[in-house]
Amino acid sequence: MKTPTTLFGQLTAEQFLAEYWQKKPLLVRGAVPDIGQILDRDELFALAADEGMESRFVSQAGGWQMRHGPFSQRELKRAPKPWTVLVQSVNLASARAEQLMRRFDFIPYARLDDLMVSYATDGGGVGPHFDNYDVFLIQGMGSRRWRIGKQKDQTLIDGLPVRILKNFKPSRDWVLQPGDMLYLPPEWAHDGIAGGECMTFSVGFRAFPAQELAEQFLCFLQDHLRLPGRYRDPDLRLQKHPAEIGQAMIEQVDTLLSSVRWNRGNVRDFLGVTLTEPKPHVFFDPPAQPLSLSRFTATAKRRGILLDQRSLLLFAGKHFYLNGELWPVSVVDVPALRQLADQRTLRSPNFLQPETFSALHAAYKAGFIGLSA
Repeated sequence: MKTPTTLFGQLTAEQFLAEYWQKKPLLVRGAVPDIGQILDRDELFALAADEGMESRFVSQAGGWQMRHGPFSQRELKRAPKPWTVLVQSVNLASARAEQLMRRFDFIPYARLDDLMVSYATDGGGVGPHFDNYDVFLIQGMGSRRWRIGKQKDQTLIDGLPVRILKNFKPSRDWVLQPGDMLYLPPEWAHDGIAGGECMTFSVGFRAFPAQELAEQFLCFLQDHLRLPGRYRDPDLRLQKHPAEIGQAMIEQVDTLLSSVRWNRGNVRDFLGVTLTEPKPHVFFDPPAQPLSLSRFTATAKRRGILLDQRSLLLFAGKHFYLNGELWPVSVVDVPALRQLADQRTLRSPNFLQPETFSALHAAYKAGFIGLSA
């Protein structure tokens, strides 16, 4: 945190958080000098053709159009230009992309969402727009011109399949070359136009709307709430109107519902379960011939363990959450499992308790974790 990193030039991660995070944009030249080794165009096209990946195709030829994938390379190469293809969650399919995203671990994993990679032909882009979340835009192959502005007018053009600002007013203008990075806080309008064919790597973050959080939390409570009692009316009296919902009924139900309570433990578990829940298109690959618990334990002690790149392990205090579930582990092993959550690997699990190895073995059989090479 306090050591300068190439990601921010001469800035430390701590300085970046204090001076720029959710405050103002930052352009860093040469932030990711090895970006060309992460993913090439053909690899991205192969992911765009994969039914298990989320991809979009945005075309400007003859008016704005958008389609969802998968897309074959042949289909893309025949499409009239300019166009852009975007693939979400590339970090779940590429180990090198996953390693790139983890360079941003100065932001809590609970906020880190995914790595999207886009390819555009000359002049391609998705139009001027704004995002409701923070984003790091890293230039891969080629160059892209970015115009950005902090504007209050967020009116969108009606009737388009993509969100494009009606009155875009940029205040800054940069051309990014391979390895350059642009950080944008939420709601900064931006428009990127490819100068020749180019690729852009976008590290995005979660920013749940309050309404969405409330709805999901109420659903969580529905599965975890147990209220005693039942509606009763032994003193029921005749009503003038049988169709009327009586005041006595309203008052009694109000009293019943007022007993709905939650505490920080409920909120903690809600966040742990919700934030680690895999996205709908994510599936795990259990081992075809899983090792027995004893063989798994012996092998893990010798080789170490690591999280599958599609897995997310978070913790709050002594409570751990893995892929949408509360993960029961021994309190004695909390420090080691925090290391597994932070570093996504545990090289020396020799001293873990038997009950923790049982939990690890169950996760291994589900495909959530693997054995180190």
